[in-house]
Amino acid sequence: MHDAPARRLELLAAAELAIEARMPWSSNATFFVHLVVDGAVEGQAIYKPLRGERPLWDFPAGLYRREVAAYRLSEAMGLHLVPPTIVRDGPLGEGSVQWYVDADHEQHYFSIHESRPDLHDRLRDFAVFDVVANNTDRKSGHVLVDSDDHLWGIDHGLCFAAEFKLRTVVWEFAGEPLAPRHRAMLASVAEGSLTDDLCELLSPDELAALVERAEHLLHLGRLPTDPTGRRYPWPLV
Repeated sequence: MHDAPARRLELLAAAELAIEARMPWSSNATFFVHLVVDGAVEGQAIYKPLRGERPLWDFPAGLYRREVAAYRLSEAMGLHLVPPTIVRDGPLGEGSVQWYVDADHEQHYFSIHESRPDLHDRLRDFAVFDVVANNTDRKSGHVLVDSDDHLWGIDHGLCFAAEFKLRTVVWEFAGEPLAPRHRAMLASVAEGSLTDDLCELLSPDELAALVERAEHLLHLGRLPTDPTGRRYPWPLV
């Protein structure tokens, strides 16, 4: 449905958030919520309130804003990798609310790469996006596949630092020339026009660094390599 993203954003913004459970294995408080309208459940979402964040030395408070920035950047680049995500108030205060992806959680980046060569171009999208967003935590389990074979990326709270600190599992395509569509996306980001929607979410230094990363990758002309072998998150999955 062409109106599905708009409808999902509408529900995320207007529905009552009814907390169903706290998500296990999350370092910060993360909640699975029902989106309730007039007493009926119209969808599910992931709610990450500011109050549930643990302080970090290398990122300021407000990681939830980076979740929203990742969604907006993905949409602006035409990648549609990140589920619809907004900032709003909730039962535990302001935070991010992201549409819940009903995925096969037995599958993740490594298994998808091994068994689904038809989805490799989509995985290359992740490689480009992670560089531009400066993702420091792209674990294998942060790549989901839904019943329509659409790949989604989740957990982007540790993105957009001004200092380059990329850590991702997506290295199987390292050194490959950029596809024309990726070059076009990067050129748009390098122009700076795509960052307008991020100004309220990121600092000026972070926005400038984002543009610089796009410029560098475009100049490089190929997906980056990791000669150190250290640019992996931990745990991997």
